[in-house]
Amino acid sequence: MNLAIRGINANLGDKAADTFAQDQHKDLKADYIMANPPFNQKDWRGADELIDDPRWKGYEVPPKSNANYGWILNMVSKLSENGVAGFILANGALSGGGEEYKIRRKLIENNLVEAIVILPRSMFYTTDISVTLWIFNKNKTEHTVQLPDTTRNYRNREDEILFMDLRQIGEPFEKKYTQFSEQHIQDIAKTYHSWQQKDTDYEDVPEYCYSASLEEVAKKDFSLVPSKYIEFVNRDENINFDEKMTTLQTELSDLLQQETESKTQLLNVFKELGYELEL
Repeated sequence: MNLAIRGINANLGDKAADTFAQDQHKDLKADYIMANPPFNQKDWRGADELIDDPRWKGYEVPPKSNANYGWILNMVSKLSENGVAGFILANGALSGGGEEYKIRRKLIENNLVEAIVILPRSMFYTTDISVTLWIFNKNKTEHTVQLPDTTRNYRNREDEILFMDLRQIGEPFEKKYTQFSEQHIQDIAKTYHSWQQKDTDYEDVPEYCYSASLEEVAKKDFSLVPSKYIEFVNRDENINFDEKMTTLQTELSDLLQQETESKTQLLNVFKELGYELEL
């Protein structure tokens, strides 16, 4: 329906079938994948279904209690040797135990995870929660790519993951939503591409981005929660307590004085009207 509304042609398979139950694109290898799969889909397979599915080869079988990692492995299985995937999932997929932990750890150890990007709240019509953009890359090695308007000299990033927190970025949209401006998009893309390439001005920025080594990720027990890596600025550390309290003391005194004056004026008004108040 989405494709039809937008007038986009697509090969949806030889027959109408569920993506997981009957893979309609078994031989597909894509250079680019973009997806927004359903979040936290429960009971997406039976207890004995899809146990030996080739899409899970080399990984644990995704738990039937949540389809998030089923979607992830489905996309990984469809990537070409230089394939890149960008997809959105609920933040809960960034951590957790059981089969999901084992799959996540293997994905990291296989150097597939390139970037994890936390998005602001209220960016979507259907939910106001903050969600995560995952970027996978099958080729994080050093290589050069000639694009129509530029040449990109990629460095070896096999032992690194870029974490970005965009929750402080954005502008109002239709009053209750958030969107990125064109400048925001350009700045975010520049940070990502600078991190990927050689001889750039990329640097870690507190509360915005951090390039973590796989060793650091392993020490965090393979969690992909950006706040565990991106530096948080404690703005209370450099506050002069005495100076702050003196300022507050002055402000509070002024407010109390204004309150007293207002009270006196109000009592005088009632007195002049012949309705003197007794306090």
